Amino acid sequence: MAYIDEAGDPGIQRVRPIDNVGGTEWITLSAVLVRKPNLSNAPHWVRNIVADIGVTQRRDLHFRDLSPTRKMRACTMLAELPVRLFVVCSNKRNMRQYRNERAEKVLSNQWFYNWLVRILIERVTHYCERDSNKRFGAPRYVKFEFSQRGGHSYSQTAAYHELLKLQSKSDTTVLKKWGPRWSVMHWKLVDYYSHKDRAGLQLSDVVASSFYHAVDNLDTGPCDPRFARLLRPRVAFRGTYNYADYGVVLQPTPDWKADISEAQRAIFRDFGYTFQKKW
Repeated sequence: MAYIDEAGDPGIQRVRPIDNVGGTEWITLSAVLVRKPNLSNAPHWVRNIVADIGVTQRRDLHFRDLSPTRKMRACTMLAELPVRLFVVCSNKRNMRQYRNERAEKVLSNQWFYNWLVRILIERVTHYCERDSNKRFGAPRYVKFEFSQRGGHSYSQTAAYHELLKLQSKSDTTVLKKWGPRWSVMHWKLVDYYSHKDRAGLQLSDVVASSFYHAVDNLDTGPCDPRFARLLRPRVAFRGTYNYADYGVVLQPTPDWKADISEAQRAIFRDFGYTFQKKW
């Protein structure tokens, strides 16, 4: 099961700080991958975290409402769980008012969000295909559950990925470096729930919000990478702890021109990114 949540928003028509009023500069999408035998343990994990950090006013876990000390403890406890973590961090200033006419031909008003979900799913399904082949000798399906947010159509997201599947069979996809691993995907295995109804989504909120704190300096105060750094033990990697462009994905990539600060780059350096060009 892959639990998917986000921090920030996908709006690109107006983007702060270029525009005084507009969407967030960053959006982070996260996935918490939980093996089927552990699914029933997820509510217990969240209850333990909530009890440990001393939250008495509510039973669900909302990262943004926690004090820094409680955020640190929640991340520490999450990093001890048998899960795998993935996150895509997109700085939207380079996308401001951008139009993808090819993507807009699809009946969807959320092509940018769908594209970010695609990037996330490509890494998650790569991991699942490799892992299930190793464990069982054959691919096993992964189900995706999204945290329900206003303005998103998850049926459109599922339909978008079915279109990608058809394109891949005819070799007409534009981006070929990565691609969803269709052997572990099925369009019926996509659903969405309220944050408070799924413990796994609350864990994913911790991941998305931790990395959002690491890169955002408009809504959450100065960039604070302390929380995201604590999650390293459970972040997915390839080879010898190669996190960059896998468990942690930066958009735009470092060889693109984007004027982000050293403070915003810090968390990506921690996970293996290098910035050879001056942004």
